[in-house]
Amino acid sequence: MRTVTVKAETGPRTIELPGNMAAFDSATLYARATGYISFRDADIGSKVHRGDVLAVIAAPDLDQQLAQAKAQLAQLQAAVGQAEANAELGRVTDARTSRLVAQGWSSRQQGDQDRLSFASSKAALAVAQANVVAQRAAVDRLQQLAAFEQVTAPFDGVITSRKIDVGSLVTADAASGTPLFSIARTDVLRVQVYVPQSGYFGIVDGDRATLPIPELPGRTCVGKVARNAQVLADCTRTLLAEVVVDNKDGTLTAGLYGIVHLQVHRANPVVLVPFQAVIFNAAGLNVSVVIDGKVQLRQLDLEADGGVVVEARDGLKPGDQLILNPPINLTEGMRVRTS
Repeated sequence: MRTVTVKAETGPRTIELPGNMAAFDSATLYARATGYISFRDADIGSKVHRGDVLAVIAAPDLDQQLAQAKAQLAQLQAAVGQAEANAELGRVTDARTSRLVAQGWSSRQQGDQDRLSFASSKAALAVAQANVVAQRAAVDRLQQLAAFEQVTAPFDGVITSRKIDVGSLVTADAASGTPLFSIARTDVLRVQVYVPQSGYFGIVDGDRATLPIPELPGRTCVGKVARNAQVLADCTRTLLAEVVVDNKDGTLTAGLYGIVHLQVHRANPVVLVPFQAVIFNAAGLNVSVVIDGKVQLRQLDLEADGGVVVEARDGLKPGDQLILNPPINLTEGMRVRTS
């Protein structure tokens, strides 16, 4: 009988999982002003930088509202000047009348009238100042809306979708606004993988990961585990993890599919068992161990199945001799000769 010696393994194991590449950032840009497209400077495939003007929306109604609001603000500011003059006149008159009343040269009725007139002019000044503050807020709001007439890129990236042309009518409705562009940042890519429960405790942020691309023979992308969801999904019992891959040369793109190789740390030592030594029967997974020339059947407590090698957490110890490709008539206690 051919045998193999069991070895212990404490280092990380490699697991292979399907992964999908996604843009690091992506967004769909909607119209925030109602009007028509008067200028467009981006199309699908255009590389843009943050702040670049992608399109301009002509909104004459909004522009007219802003001009009217500014005129009203100027009018209210003039009213503040008038109210300040009236308040100053009331203050001077009240002070003068108060002295005359004290000296007996003016009636108390006149003194009360001038004092209350001064109080009224101060209140009118406060109202005028409040009106200016409110109108300035209205102007600021309209200026912000007018700024939305320029559609700009929120980050560096590439335009992946264009929904408008020059002359297109767009609306700024919150529920049914017009989508203008889709943009994606692809200089860094996220590779999303779903780690099974058996690998949950071995996934560590910062670990190295590799991703061969079938369409690029000889090239293997190298990244690292940047983050994970920390919890298993209820429906699949898998952990979502993201591997970040550098793509400054632009060779890769979002949407690519590949097999991600992850290093999973082992919580406890295991022994490696060749697939040829495993017996599958009604009793479960067993191996045949040779001790002093006799066969002893042992049940395996499987940790992970690596295909050509399985990992057992219990049932074996380093140094045990296992029979490779054991015959079906092998029984407990049978004497064998090993090579």
